[in-house]
Amino acid sequence: MIGHQDLVLVLNSGSSSVKFALLLPGSGERLMGGIGERLGTPEALLRVQWFPAAAVEERLPGGTHQDVVARVLDHLAEAGHSGANLLGAGHRVVHGGERFTSSVRVDDAVIAAVRSFSHLAPLHNPANLAGIEAVQAILPDLPQVAVFDTAFHQTMPPHAFRYAVPEEWYTRYGVRRYGFHGISHRFVSEQAAVVLGRSPGELRLVTAHLGNGCSATAVRDGVSVDTTMGLTPLDGLVMGTRSGDVDPGLLGYLAGRTGMGVDELTRALNVDSGLEGLSGVGNDMRTVEAAAAAGNERARLALEVFVHRLCKAIAGLVVGLQRLDALVFTGGIGENSAVVRGLVLRQLGFLGLAEDVQANADHGRRTGGRISVVTGSGSVLALVVPTDEELLIARDTARVIAADPASPAALRPREAVMS
Repeated sequence: MIGHQDLVLVLNSGSSSVKFALLLPGSGERLMGGIGERLGTPEALLRVQWFPAAAVEERLPGGTHQDVVARVLDHLAEAGHSGANLLGAGHRVVHGGERFTSSVRVDDAVIAAVRSFSHLAPLHNPANLAGIEAVQAILPDLPQVAVFDTAFHQTMPPHAFRYAVPEEWYTRYGVRRYGFHGISHRFVSEQAAVVLGRSPGELRLVTAHLGNGCSATAVRDGVSVDTTMGLTPLDGLVMGTRSGDVDPGLLGYLAGRTGMGVDELTRALNVDSGLEGLSGVGNDMRTVEAAAAAGNERARLALEVFVHRLCKAIAGLVVGLQRLDALVFTGGIGENSAVVRGLVLRQLGFLGLAEDVQANADHGRRTGGRISVVTGSGSVLALVVPTDEELLIARDTARVIAADPASPAALRPREAVMS
């Protein structure tokens, strides 16, 4: 039987969905997980998976974030876990601006600050707050912790995060590189150190989170010093439906040629571009690879562009490291596409990387994650490290609450540039 105050409820709230998991932060054991989706519609649905039991599915017509949280808590009670079993709730929050440099205990000031950054993440922060407020409404005394996607990247130096734009754009409007996927980059960089049997403080890594959203980060001595995503998650690598880097002059050019407005063009760059736009067969790398193998030229080009842009980014990130100890692949594509990884390693041979074909085909399962050839003690390694953002959120939640249940938000020495 699970002891009292051992469990953490992890929530990742989107505009029309809530992903959730119940974990033991120490061992990482998952007791339950699931998703509420299509929220606010007659087709709203809740799926709850107890491990190792079968999944339960139920309709929640017109269901809200609060309805999902309420039903999840009902399922906990039905399984013998009352609210007293919960240590706290941990939430993924996409944007913390410059203010939040680490995970923090949620209070009114934190909620207000997260809301003030909504203009930087209009699709995410309001939804993240909906999850926090849903728990607050049902269990007002339950400690909650916000774990920020941007916090890991707040160690970047100014020369890495500043854009060459008018100073007022930064000081008044907060225009700078923030970076995202920080929860994943932090988790896999820490796990890579464990795999390599070395301290994070002595490693120079590039971590590549490759999924429908993609980003790469330079991790020097355990901290982020550069990353590919910028002011928004649209920047950087080619992704499933996002373009990644484009000439900013493209917006004015297409506005003049097509009559499309900024909102319409931005939407096209976010949802109609990337692998989807290039390949014509979809945004899933598995579909693109299969089509390319079957002779589809657009799909082949999409794969080549994806890999070329990724290799350019990885090589560029090494500038901030001054040496490379390991390249770490994670995310749906990073963990499962031997084709993408093999192409990347072959193009980056000049960095000292060499593919171990058999280990790569097996996704590193029999080699402790290693997918590169070891040529000596100073070999540059390539690893596959599965990400687990929910576990990091659960552990951060437990750590923050244990350190000081009433601890204030971690702030930079100076106030945020935005309010």
